Amino acid sequence: MGRRFGWLWAAYSVSVLGTWLAFDAFPLIAVLVLHASAAQVALLAATGPAVGAVLAVPLGPWVEFRHKRPVMAWMDLVRCAALLSVPAAYLLGALGIGQLTAVAVVVAAADITFNAASGAFLKSLVPRDGLLRANARFESTMWTATVLGPPLGGAAVGVLGPITTVVANAVSFLLSALGIGAVGGGEPAPRDRGAARPRAADLFDGWRHILSSPELRPLFLNVALVNGLIMATAPLLAVLMLGPLGFPPWEYGLAFAVPCLGGLVGSRLARPLVARHGQRRVLLASGALRAAWSLGLAFVRPGLPGLLLIMVTEFGLILCAGVFNPVLATHRLDHTPDDLTARTLSAWSVGTKASIASLTALWGALAALAGTRTAIAAAGVLLLATPALLPRAADRATAPPSPATVPPSPDGSPPSR
Repeated sequence: MGRRFGWLWAAYSVSVLGTWLAFDAFPLIAVLVLHASAAQVALLAATGPAVGAVLAVPLGPWVEFRHKRPVMAWMDLVRCAALLSVPAAYLLGALGIGQLTAVAVVVAAADITFNAASGAFLKSLVPRDGLLRANARFESTMWTATVLGPPLGGAAVGVLGPITTVVANAVSFLLSALGIGAVGGGEPAPRDRGAARPRAADLFDGWRHILSSPELRPLFLNVALVNGLIMATAPLLAVLMLGPLGFPPWEYGLAFAVPCLGGLVGSRLARPLVARHGQRRVLLASGALRAAWSLGLAFVRPGLPGLLLIMVTEFGLILCAGVFNPVLATHRLDHTPDDLTARTLSAWSVGTKASIASLTALWGALAALAGTRTAIAAAGVLLLATPALLPRAADRATAPPSPATVPPSPDGSPPSR
């Protein structure tokens, strides 16, 4: 994949490991350091992603008309600075829920902006036939960090306190910015837009592309609903396991750490499966199969049988997601013109995050009215219907790569593959 991709992959690896080391750091700080109430912790968890998504809406067009690599480096530095304000305020005795919420908003908006820029940059960095390989490597790295990060972060919290993991996450973004700087080389010039000021119409170009595409529209609706329903049941399952079912915290962590190995396996299978069966068939099959598992979580019982049921169910779900995610990322880039990539990816992220936030709130209300187990079962039943949203008729109008898709080497030789 070349030296430049190697640096990009290294930057991603260090930042995603830092993110998973600091998994749930803000709720832990709110509870252990600030002694916040359950309502305050819930508000913190919901406000950051929701407000961050709103703030990121105008940033998609802003990214589109700029070089992507500097944007990525700046978003890493913004996240680093925002996170470092937390230990600084803690040392000064000035840390509060308000600051944690503000930092969560800034980090969420920077996450969306970074992802929009990185997808567009990857499309210019990697030959079209290498996109699936690149996305599969990112996916396997993410699941590896998911397996290793929370246990290591939990140990660090137990020994040194939750502020430690926030510092580690901030340092990881600084290292990521340095790695992105080391990528070097050029990239295709962004489309000229005068002074690069986004127009009002630019805010909706990504949405228009998604909703008008026979391929992307059903995939977007499917992903928004599936991800929203899966994430909406996560806190409910935690309440069920740690409350009525009596699982100790270490078993709760084990129940979700071990199945993440399925994501590593799935991401390794994505390329061979596509080579044998074709991208479209693998996308539809894995997309349908990932919706077939969650209903089993409604039948969990105490003890070892319940623990095994959760681990098998989550392993199957994550295995299918590990195949689906890199194929989807590649398929989405294939069906998006180069000059719309950042706006499309930004709109996609904003929409899916909004879906997760709204469905999480809705399912919390449903659990309060009908019971936790009933709400989990309802999500599982609805998930079984989501494959109907996957695209059916093949769309032949795949967006062709622009002539500048692969930047030339400094010496003018063909790029390495």
